[in-house]
Amino acid sequence: MKNDFRSEFKTLQYIIEKSSRILLFAHSRPDGDTVGSVLAMKEYLQNIGKHADIACLDPFPEYLFDIIQDEFHYPDHLDLKSYDAVIACDSVERGFEKIQKLLSPAQVSVLIDHHPDINLESDLRIIDDKYSSVCEIIYKFLSSIDAKINLKIANCLLVGIISDTGNLQHSNTTAEVMDIASKLIKKGASVSKIVNSVFSNKKITTLKLWGKAFEKARINPKNKMIATVITQEDIEQCDASTDDIAQIASILNTVPGTSFSLVLSQRANKIIKGSLRSEQYKGVDVSELAHLFGGGGHKLASGFEIKGTIVENEDGWKII
Repeated sequence: MKNDFRSEFKTLQYIIEKSSRILLFAHSRPDGDTVGSVLAMKEYLQNIGKHADIACLDPFPEYLFDIIQDEFHYPDHLDLKSYDAVIACDSVERGFEKIQKLLSPAQVSVLIDHHPDINLESDLRIIDDKYSSVCEIIYKFLSSIDAKINLKIANCLLVGIISDTGNLQHSNTTAEVMDIASKLIKKGASVSKIVNSVFSNKKITTLKLWGKAFEKARINPKNKMIATVITQEDIEQCDASTDDIAQIASILNTVPGTSFSLVLSQRANKIIKGSLRSEQYKGVDVSELAHLFGGGGHKLASGFEIKGTIVENEDGWKII
């Protein structure tokens, strides 16, 4: 059963009431859920007269420009100690720890997440992996305090929900999620525009990179895993970026006869990122695999990072 966060929401409301300057934090390599949640919160905070900024270690994702636009600030461009409260939204262990140690004890820190195994400490933790997305949690918070959900907030929240439910197709799409999506649509949020930007509107460079990944995909006959690799050379040849890798694991997971998908992609500083996806009916908990490599996540969507370099040869590829 989901935590209704009744007490935590009252505490968060109190923190907001007592703060004049609030910093919102979006995780590294920002996706639809972290973007949607921080922008929805920023809009709400500004509407009630608070000063709010958004910090992120990476720039605002271009693919969302057609729906929502705002400015992300690099943390070192901000006076971090000038804020009364700091609220991190979604995948908080992807970067927030780097600025958390720079905060003063007098600043209130809040973590809002729907990922399991979050070890970071804070003054207030609103974390439950039974929620589809942080945007679902933010919607519940705003509803609990009777906040006005305008068109911008509705669009932001629906971006996060649609992103993290795979266009309302993943097993985390509950009846409650569908009800929330319906209410956001009634507020004016555009499903077609969001789906087009998040899933359909792909650059030719993205499609070229996907083609390379699909061409190299192989199915392990023993465990039915479908896996592929993306090297730094692949990304450079396609004039693509690491943002273009995001949906490959989910697409490979749709191949008939497979139990789960794995995408290994080369990142900077000799880091290899692994992305795992499965579906409820396949009966595979990919978070268990991610934990073996020091990662984590949900049962059906997890990831990890390891040191190494992907090297391709005539027989395929290996990690050294």
